[in-house]
Amino acid sequence: MKTICTLQLLIVTMAFSILTFGQSPSANLDMVYKIKTEGQSNSDMETLSYILTDLAGPRLTGSPGYDRGAGIAKAKMIEYGFSNVRIEKADDFRNGGWEYNRAYAAMTTPYYCNFSVTPLAWTGGTDGLIRCEVALVEVNTDEDLEKYKGKLKDKAVILSMPTLRPAAEYQVSFEPLASRYSDEQLEDLAKAPQPRNGNYGRTMGDWRKAMDLREKINAFIIAEGAAIIIDNGNAFNIPRSSGGRYDGSDTIPLPEVSIPMEAYGRLQRLIRHGEKVEIEADIHCTFTPGKEVYNVIGEIPGTDPRLKDEIVLLGAHLDSWHGGTGAADDASGCMVMMEALRILKALNVSPRRTIRIALWGGEEQGLLGSRGYVNKYLYDGKTKQQKTGYDKFSVYFNMDNGTGRYRGVYLQGNDMMRPVFEEWMKPFNDMDFKTITIRNTGGTDHLSFDAAGLPGFQFIQDEIEYGRGYHTSMDTWERLLINDLKQNAIITAWFAYNAAMRDQLMPRKPEVKLKKEGRPAF
Repeated sequence: MKTICTLQLLIVTMAFSILTFGQSPSANLDMVYKIKTEGQSNSDMETLSYILTDLAGPRLTGSPGYDRGAGIAKAKMIEYGFSNVRIEKADDFRNGGWEYNRAYAAMTTPYYCNFSVTPLAWTGGTDGLIRCEVALVEVNTDEDLEKYKGKLKDKAVILSMPTLRPAAEYQVSFEPLASRYSDEQLEDLAKAPQPRNGNYGRTMGDWRKAMDLREKINAFIIAEGAAIIIDNGNAFNIPRSSGGRYDGSDTIPLPEVSIPMEAYGRLQRLIRHGEKVEIEADIHCTFTPGKEVYNVIGEIPGTDPRLKDEIVLLGAHLDSWHGGTGAADDASGCMVMMEALRILKALNVSPRRTIRIALWGGEEQGLLGSRGYVNKYLYDGKTKQQKTGYDKFSVYFNMDNGTGRYRGVYLQGNDMMRPVFEEWMKPFNDMDFKTITIRNTGGTDHLSFDAAGLPGFQFIQDEIEYGRGYHTSMDTWERLLINDLKQNAIITAWFAYNAAMRDQLMPRKPEVKLKKEGRPAF
């Protein structure tokens, strides 16, 4: 009889444990169902995709286009019913505002051919239509400049740096432009990486060497009185969209334009074969000094008296380059984060913690918006002092890997997060969202939080037309996969909900003193 009672007690205990596990916030399947249904049946992704690309247009940091995009995003957040919606200064912007109003360039000799052209941001205009001969400047070392002394006045200079910029020549690729991660690739990504070797430093050294040489070339070209610089852009007859070297001073850089790699190569080949090449160009640019970097912020306030001042943060960068409309980079991320918060608001979720969204400015110029936010509220990077919000910050989730669907999460070296994410991902494994990697991923705003010792994460996403769209005139609405973005918003809403409802803040990396400078090899 005693044995039977013990067995019954054990069965009851196990059943209670199963029920208790099933009722934990991370296994709240009622909420999973609600989020999926709202995100799939009532999605506002189509509207967001239009207003943040076609309607907002290019959103270069400091430009009227960015101001327009920030105003559109703010109005939409207010329409969704978010609280404390505001456009908030993050930092001063040394470059100031810039936009171009006209851009035309064509080869006129030995025959006429107009080019797709995008001026480099923060470079000057031509003061009307100019016509000039093209001079090919081939440089690998400082000494190479001497042979061009006295030969560049009023010329259009096309640069060739074959040793330090081998990618400047077109290379045929047999890889598809758009692809999904295969199971094998995801399995490999989930493995811990091998420690770095010395090649990393040499690669960075080559990059710095190229940048130093380019600065010397620019100074030489200006001193020689050249009229305009022609730079190479992307392939597929697409000019690249990037920025020139400007320090905010009264000295405006020489006009510099990006033309497609195909046109760039044609000009060089004609000159090397002895042909005289002439172009005409008309570039008009406007500088606006004194501009600042702004973020667009809104939130769903927390309701737990003990936890409501703690923050779960969602983010993506609103700024873009100026050639296209910044659709994949990174209107797509802004759309997903706004839609995720809209889903939770539509479901009348009452989060214990405040769930906040921030659309960053100045990401393309060095994570300026997110760094400014961290410096203002969380951690002073110069003094290494924690701010009042540091101990009340839970987690930051970022999206900036284009339009592809989520396939998993980068742990950013934070082992403590693995069991948490594993549990949260289970209801979405059938969406192929199940890969966790200890690895770091870089180049975007989660690094501002990770560098301060705070949990900041970026999602693993399928790479979709990365080479064709990013930082070019082709980064437009056509680069978006709306169904992928809907799925991403659903998952983001679920992650934000769980982070806001759990009893504890998200686990942080323990402090570890390294014996020598460097970073863990994740």
